Amino acid sequence: MRSTASLVRIVGVANVVVVLVALVLLGILPEEETPSRAMAKPAASPQPSAPAQPQQPPPGVVATPEFAKQVKANEAGMVPVIMYHRIIPKRLASIDRTPAQLRQELEKLARKGYVPITAKQFATGDIRVPAGKSPVVLTFDDGHESHFGLDAQGRPRRDTAVGILLEVARKYPHFQPVATFWVNRRPFGIDDPAEQAKAAQWLAHHGFEVANHTWSHPNLRALKSKQVREQIVRLERLLKKLGVEPSATIALPFGSMPRSKSAADRGSWDGTAYDFAGVFLAGAEPSVSPFAKSFDPGAIQRIQSNGKKGECRRWCSQYWLEWLDKHPKRRYVSDGDPDRISVPQAERGNIQAKRRAQLNAYS
Repeated sequence: MRSTASLVRIVGVANVVVVLVALVLLGILPEEETPSRAMAKPAASPQPSAPAQPQQPPPGVVATPEFAKQVKANEAGMVPVIMYHRIIPKRLASIDRTPAQLRQELEKLARKGYVPITAKQFATGDIRVPAGKSPVVLTFDDGHESHFGLDAQGRPRRDTAVGILLEVARKYPHFQPVATFWVNRRPFGIDDPAEQAKAAQWLAHHGFEVANHTWSHPNLRALKSKQVREQIVRLERLLKKLGVEPSATIALPFGSMPRSKSAADRGSWDGTAYDFAGVFLAGAEPSVSPFAKSFDPGAIQRIQSNGKKGECRRWCSQYWLEWLDKHPKRRYVSDGDPDRISVPQAERGNIQAKRRAQLNAYS
C-alpha cells in the first residue's frame, strides 16, 4: 500500500482529472457498458406496503483465533468506498451512472459477499458485518433528485438510488440497504423545507446517513479558511432544521482539500462548531482499514463508480472490485465480532496501538 502522503498526492491529480474534468465535459457520453442479464429491467411487481428496514446484525459471536482462521478474517484489509453522482437514464457526463448500471454493480457486490455500511460506521470503526463477509461503503454526492424521492404513498420511488438499493436488498437479504448521502443546500432537488425535512428524516429513520457536502459545492482549496468554515456550518444548520443529527462525516467537493487541512476536520463559524470523524476524498483506490496504522480519518479514499475506460482503467470501481477478487488476502473480511479485530498473524503489526486490546491474531 502507498503511504497516506502518497495517497493524498495521487488524489490531488486523480480528483482533477477524473472528477472535475468529467463535470466540465457535460455532453460527452462514454460508450455504454454491455448490460448483463442482471441489468435487465425486472418484471413489474407490487411494492411492499412499507420499505424494507435495515438488516440487523446477526446474534453476536465471540471470535477466537480458531474461528477467525476458519472464516479467513482479515480486518486489516482494504474496504471499497464507492462514490456515485447522478443516477439517470441517459448519461450526460462520465461520472453519471444509469439505473441499470447501479443495479448491476450492487448485485455484483451482493454476490461477492459485500455488506453495505455507512460512512459514519466506517470512519468510527463501528463495522457490524457477518463473519466471512466484507464491508462496502456506498456514498452519493450532491443530494441529486435521482438519489431519493417519495411517491404519492410516501414510499421511495423505484427509479431512485434508494429504490434500487431496496430492490437489491430484497433479492439478497444479507445486503443491508444503507448508504450515505452527502447533500448541499437543496437536498434531493427539493425546494420546500417541509418536504426536505420529510425526505431527510425518512432516510435517517431507515438507517441511511445524511451528511455534509458544503452549502454551495465550491472548490474549498480556492477559499480562505473562514469561508471554508462558513460553507460547512451553513449546511450543518440546514441539516439541524431538517431534523437529522449533526454530521459525523463530510465529503469534500471535487475531493479538493482546503489549504488548511484542519478546517475540513473541525472548526466553527458564527458560534456553530463542527467536528467530523471522517473526511472523504474523491478518489482513487480502496481505503485502508479504519484499524490500520496508516488510516487517516482526515483523508479517506473513495473509488468512482465506473467501468474500465480512459482514466478509469486504473482508478474506478470495476477495476478495483476485480483487483480485490484477484487479491482476496488484501480485502477486509469480518470475523462477525464488533468487539475484536481479527487479523492473520503477519498483519498484527499494522494495527493501531490504541486497538491492540481488541486484537485477535491467528496463524
